[in-house]
Amino acid sequence: QVQLVESGGGSVQAGGSLRLSCAASGYTYSTYCMGWFRQAPGKEREGVARIDTDGTISYADSAKGRFTISKDNANNTLYLLMNSLKIDDTAMYYCAADGRPDDGLGSCLLPGYSMDYWGKGTLVIISS
Repeated sequence: QVQLVESGGGSVQAGGSLRLSCAASGYTYSTYCMGWFRQAPGKEREGVARIDTDGTISYADSAKGRFTISKDNANNTLYLLMNSLKIDDTAMYYCAADGRPDDGLGSCLLPGYSMDYWGKGTLVIISS
């Protein structure tokens, strides 16, 4: 059974940084596509960053230049480093993983690609 557990959320002032982590059990990071998503109060969930098995990455426009996604395959951990945080970044952040082997075509990097496994989220609050 796949379990994803996020950590690292918290409350910081605008301009600050946070690093989120996602630890997995029952899952091998090296074989599948993974990503970070977020959902702000009253808004739909949106993709933030994705990484495929080759290490190719895609970012939402809101994350480009400020966020960095990375993964440690040996330790089955996914990270999201968030710098220059803004009040609009306030949201619940979720780690997600694909249940299908990466097709090698970059499909899982596309915004509409759905993930199969989800963590329960870690809350990020940015204050002025």
